[in-house]
This record gives sequence, C-alpha cells and structure tokens, in this order.
Amino acid sequence: MADFVQQLVNGLTLGSIYGLIAIGYTLVFGIIGMVNFAHGDVFMVSCFIALLLFLFVNAVLGAGAIILSLLIVMVISMGLTGLWGWTIERLAYRPLRGSFRLAPLISAIGISIFLPNLIQVTQGARPKPTPPMVGDVIVLFADGHYEATVSYKQLIIMAVTAGLLAVFWYVVQKTPLGRAQRACEQDRRMAALLGINVDRTISLTFVMGAALAAVAGTLYLLYYGVVSFSDGFVPGIKAFTAAVLGGIGSLPGAVVGGLIIGLVETMWSSYFSIEYKDVAAFGILIIVLIFMPTGLLGRPEVEKV
Repeated sequence: MADFVQQLVNGLTLGSIYGLIAIGYTLVFGIIGMVNFAHGDVFMVSCFIALLLFLFVNAVLGAGAIILSLLIVMVISMGLTGLWGWTIERLAYRPLRGSFRLAPLISAIGISIFLPNLIQVTQGARPKPTPPMVGDVIVLFADGHYEATVSYKQLIIMAVTAGLLAVFWYVVQKTPLGRAQRACEQDRRMAALLGINVDRTISLTFVMGAALAAVAGTLYLLYYGVVSFSDGFVPGIKAFTAAVLGGIGSLPGAVVGGLIIGLVETMWSSYFSIEYKDVAAFGILIIVLIFMPTGLLGRPEVEKV
C-alpha cells in the first residue's frame, strides 16, 4: 500500500509538470489551429535560463533563502522565456500564417532543431546539475520497512500547477484578452473586423504558453536537479500527448491529461517493465481517442460554413 501511495504522489508530481507544458500547446492550437512543435524545446531553454538565474540569485542571497530565490527565478524566467516565445512567433510563424499549412509546421521543426543546438554550443553537451534546493520530506505513513513520503518540492510543484491553472483559466474566460483569444479561436477574420488586434492576441498567446513552459522548467529543475540540452524532446512529446488526451483546446483538459500520463508512467514503471512505460502512455491515448475522438474534456469542432 505504501508503494502505491508513493507512486501516486510521484505520478501527480510528474503529471503536473507535463500539464503546465501541455497548456502551452493547447493555448496556441486553440487560436491558430497549429501545433507548436518547438514548444518542448522552449521548455528546455527555460530550464537553462532558470539554472543560470538560480546560480546567480543563490550566490547573491545565499543558500538559506531558497524559497525567495525560487520565486525570483520563476518570475524572471517567465519574462525571459516569454520573450523567446514572442520572438519565435514573430520570426517563424507570423510571416507564414497565410501560407500553405505545412509551411508553419516545417518552420516549427526548424526552430526545434535550432534551439537544442544553440544550447549545446553555448552551454556544452554535458548535463548541468544544480545544488540541492528543497530536501525535506513528510512521511505519510509506513508499511513495514517502506515509508510513503511527499517532499516539499513535490507539494510546491502540485500547488503551483493548481494555482496557475486557476489563474490562466480566469484570464481566458473572464478578461478582455481571453475574450479576444476566444474570438480569434472561432474566426480570426471576423475578430479583426470587430476591432480585435489579431496579431497582438496571437503574440500574447505565444508569450503566455512560453511563460508556463518557464514555470514548468523551473519546477523540473527543482524536482530533478539536473538538465541537459536534449531534455526538450521527450517532455514535449509527453505534454503534447497530454494535451490531446485531455482535449486539445481545453486548459483543464491539458492538466488532466498531464496527470494521467504522469500516473500511467510511474505506476507502470513500478509494477511492470520500465522499458514499456511510454508504450503504456501512448496506448492509453489511443484507447481514449477511439471512444472519445475529442479527448476527455475537448469540444467537438464546429465546421464554419
């Protein structure tokens, strides 16, 4: 029982990180109808930004101000990674928006190749570790010689994910920016005729997705304590899978999909062969899409005539 509870905690933690990245996918797809395949590599870049910022802030404030250091790193990382997201949209997506549909996809793949190579050249190919940040744990209960624990960093990750989901849901549903995003999602041309600045709305959506990737990158660094230039591809694919599973276009669906993928991975790794954990995750996706083509919380697409 203790092992099951421990894997449940681990799965919710990993799924929270996937969910934050998946929100970026679902935001961009919901407005321009295109998957930003460079989003996973933006997440990887945010990990390195958070690493460099943490080393600097930790040297200035000292090792005792971990929570303050993490907060400062997270805020600055969101700003810098959001700038990356704006730059990518402005240079790689906006000029091709009126082109044939494969052109932005090719551009996204080009960016996803460029970013890891940029980090490899500037930061080196070796994994970069960080000093231990938050190491305390809470013992939930003991079962014989095995204890089920939850660490403070796991609680931080889950709490931040829940809080940001609530904030961004409110932004999309209750603010003028959210109304503009939903109008662009339904019909960009009509939204422009009604006075909405479509280009600015799309750019801000890319910035929001990149900022969430920055939070995920900071939490990933907090959880694992090491990052490599190749760490963008697999989390990016898993987060995209989570977005599709939950219903791409739905913010709560992205987080729910991320939690399911995280739980499937950790449970399968604990009770079955770890080599097939990815097969299990994608198998769950296939089964859900067979019976629910729009995902768990997705809405059927309405054809415009």
